[in-house]
Amino acid sequence: MKQLLAVDWGTSSLRGALLDSEGRVLKERSFPRGILTVASGDFATVFEACFAHWIGATGTFCLISGMAGSKQGWLEAPYCACPAGFDEVASQLAWVKAGRIAIVPGLSCEHEGIPDVMRGEETQVLGALQLLGLQDGLLILPGTHSKWVSVRGGRIEDFSTRMTGEFYALLRQHSLLARSMPDTDGEVDWAAFDEGVALALRGAGLLQTAFSVRTLSLFGRMAAARLPSYLSGLVIGEEIRARDLPGGTKVVLIGAELLTERYERALQQRQAVVQRLGAEATWRGLWTLAQTIHPSWDA
Repeated sequence: MKQLLAVDWGTSSLRGALLDSEGRVLKERSFPRGILTVASGDFATVFEACFAHWIGATGTFCLISGMAGSKQGWLEAPYCACPAGFDEVASQLAWVKAGRIAIVPGLSCEHEGIPDVMRGEETQVLGALQLLGLQDGLLILPGTHSKWVSVRGGRIEDFSTRMTGEFYALLRQHSLLARSMPDTDGEVDWAAFDEGVALALRGAGLLQTAFSVRTLSLFGRMAAARLPSYLSGLVIGEEIRARDLPGGTKVVLIGAELLTERYERALQQRQAVVQRLGAEATWRGLWTLAQTIHPSWDA
């Protein structure tokens, strides 16, 4: 392999990085062409328009993670059951073009007979293990649907999903609480955010604490501009409150900087020890998978 085209194709965005044979990022590109913007049957056309100049080079192999492997994506990549590591994931790729372009499968697990799934986060987690030299640990991937991932022996053993980001959006935009807040979030008010986290951690649950957004506004105890940050603290704090997290627990956060910064602040109220990673986890995960596969690079 001379180069790897590593692609993260999600619901709302399409990102790619060209990596050399040592896994170093040579170039990166990003497009607002998430799978929801692509008509059925047009995925190959969009991919070519974005990356033809990279994938066309001799010796370039492409691995794609994320929602491109969903039923609504380019080619469905069936879920790989946990526990799973690089070997299990690499053995269940969905090949768009044999030997040249493949989609990484998502992962599945069950809790009390109820299935849970992820797509894209598995690649980030496996990449983080490589970057940090970890074999065991707890990793959190904040987002619309946050993932809490347990790793043992270098394999993803178990995970669970929290709809934190989606609940924030619903409350922020479509509930009575929205009437108390400005149209846009504005800059983060960290004091208000911390106050929301603190109430969530000592409260009886989001169904009760969320109403404080309304009453703090009603009695003039918090300015409207501060309320979005306060609500963000409430929902993130609720996510963390619901987990058994002894003081001193080591946590790896993976995601966008502003979002992982919020989670780090919230986790510090539980005395957790936090490390943060960004896009580099995705690229390292895809690069390490490419080394695991050993495909016919000249196909």
